[in-house]
This record gives sequence, structure tokens and C-alpha cells, in this order.
Amino acid sequence: MSTLPRARTLLRAAVVGGATIATAAVAGAQGGERHALRGAAAVWNLVGTVRVVAGSGSDVTVDVVRRGRDASKLRVEAGDFRGTSAVRVIYPDDDIVYPDLPRGSRMRTRVRSDGTWGGGNYGAFGSGDTQIRSSGSGTEAWADVTVAVPSGGKVAVHLAAGEATVTNVNGDLDLDVDAASVTADGTRGRLAVDAGSGRVRVSNAQGDVDLDLGSGPVELRDVSATRLKVDGGSGSLTGANLSASSIDLDLGSGSARLSNVTSKDVKIDNGSGSVDLDLASDIDAVRIDTGSGSITLRIPATLGAQVDIDSGSGGIESDVPIQVTRKESDHLRGQIGDGRGRIVIDGGSGGVRILKH
Repeated sequence: MSTLPRARTLLRAAVVGGATIATAAVAGAQGGERHALRGAAAVWNLVGTVRVVAGSGSDVTVDVVRRGRDASKLRVEAGDFRGTSAVRVIYPDDDIVYPDLPRGSRMRTRVRSDGTWGGGNYGAFGSGDTQIRSSGSGTEAWADVTVAVPSGGKVAVHLAAGEATVTNVNGDLDLDVDAASVTADGTRGRLAVDAGSGRVRVSNAQGDVDLDLGSGPVELRDVSATRLKVDGGSGSLTGANLSASSIDLDLGSGSARLSNVTSKDVKIDNGSGSVDLDLASDIDAVRIDTGSGSITLRIPATLGAQVDIDSGSGGIESDVPIQVTRKESDHLRGQIGDGRGRIVIDGGSGGVRILKH
């Protein structure tokens, strides 16, 4: 039987400090209910799917559909919650069955009686750990939630297990998931994802992107941001058509492959795994630091920089003309072109290549 990693979540201060007006329940989706939230909003759902979509008007609307053979045991609370306008789906006990999990899988997290979990000093946890598994004799119930965000809205979504998707939202979004996949497409504004495990995909994003990840592959495509930051534990990272004033990637393990990157300031720190970075424009500074794994840097013909390369136990190759000022078997200093930028590469083991495209 496979076991999903223990959940790790963070309640963000920006959500707690948001303005709040009590919700109003109105006619909702078939078999469900709808709540309208004003000001900074939060949604808590332990298990199921969460869809975040573009909304209209000034309120965030939340549709909740209870599902499963024990769906009637779920309770939905809506209104002011610790300074935030929130919807919370509250589960009846500590043993939840969610058939859409991979067969034989399970996870545990500590859930409070108010339906929340993770960071924040909100009093004692409920008794024991809550177990979520794919089959068994527990409470078979989950909720599918749709959150509609008006332009400029601010929402935090908390989900322990399941799937979260975001489509064409213009606002400030915090997605906090434990063992769940995340797919975001067409966002405008700040997008922050805190994920314990699961695949994360971000595409067609405009605005700052901040990803804090435990394990699982990451895919980035067509991102235009002032700041792009990824703090990853383990799993591959692939990206294409990335544009940002600064890019900061701090990875524990797994390969990183980024193509058509436009940024003045790039920093990649990878504990283990290869790095392949394809730059599309001139830079002010690039720093690549790996514990193990090969490093390939592809640069345009017009790029100029001072270079300082330490390959550890690997060799150094370049098809770009370098005016060498110091050269040893595993260390090279010199200048490319006009030398206006700076490139520092520190490889623990594995070769370093600089290629012209």
C-alpha cells in the first residue's frame, strides 16, 4: 500500500487581515448551495475538487456540492471566520474515504473541529489525526467546490486531497494544498501555490508567481512576471517562454530544463540534478549552483558577461569565444563579448557547457 507524504500547510497572514462582511446564501448549483463572500475570502475543503474561475460583480461566490454515500454528514459553515469572509466544509470524523484517490493510497493530516488545519494559533487540534484514504469503512464523503473570483478579488483556497484548477482569474490567489494536483491557466495577478505533493502546472500567467512545493513535477509555460520564484523539494522542473525581472529557483533534487528565458537576474540552486538553461536575452547576473549533475547554459550571440566557472569534478566546454584570464582543469575565469553582465557557475560534480544558439 502506498502512502502519501504527511501534509504541510500554511495559513497566510494576508488572508487573516482581509476585510470581511458576512456571507449570504442564495440559490446555487443543482444539489448544492451557493455563498457570496465580500472582501478577502477563504475556502477550506478537506477532500474533493476545487475549481477557481473568473467571476463577475464584486463578491466572491462559492458553490459547494456534497458528494459520496455519506454526503449528508458534511456541514458547510459560511460567514465571518477570524477576520476573514470564509466558507468551510466540515467533516464529521477522523476517517474519510475518497474513492478518487489513487487505489491503495492514504494520507493523514491534523484537522481542527472548525474544519481548518495547518498554521496559525487557533487553539487545539481535534482528537488524533484525520486519515484520508481511497477505500475502506470510514465516512465516504467529499465536496466539489467552485469559486468564482471577480476582477481584483483576493482569495485563499485550502485543500488537503484532490485536485485544484484555476482558469482565467484576474486577482490575488493563494492555493494551499497537501496531496493534490494543481493546474493554473490564464491567471492575471499574484499566484502563490503551497503544495505538499502532486503535479503543478502553470501556463499563460501574468503577474508574480510564487511556488512552494514539497514533491512532484512542475511545468511552467508562457509566464510573464515581475518575479518568478520556485522553492521545490523533489521533482523535475520544466519551463518554456518565461519572462521575469528576476527568476529564483531553489530545488532539492530533480532536473531543471528551462527554454526561451528572458530575465535580467536568474538564480538556480539545485541540490542534485542536471540544469539546462536557455537564455533569450542579455542578463545582468546569472548564478547556477548544483551539488551534482551537469550544467548546460545556452546564450544568444549578443550576450556579454564576466564568467566564473567552477565545475568541481567535471570538465568545462564552450563553443562561445571566451577571453580567458584564468584556467585550470575545473576552474575558468574570463569574459564573453562586452563583459557587461556576470555569470557564476558552481558545479559540485558533472560537466559544464556554454553553448551559443
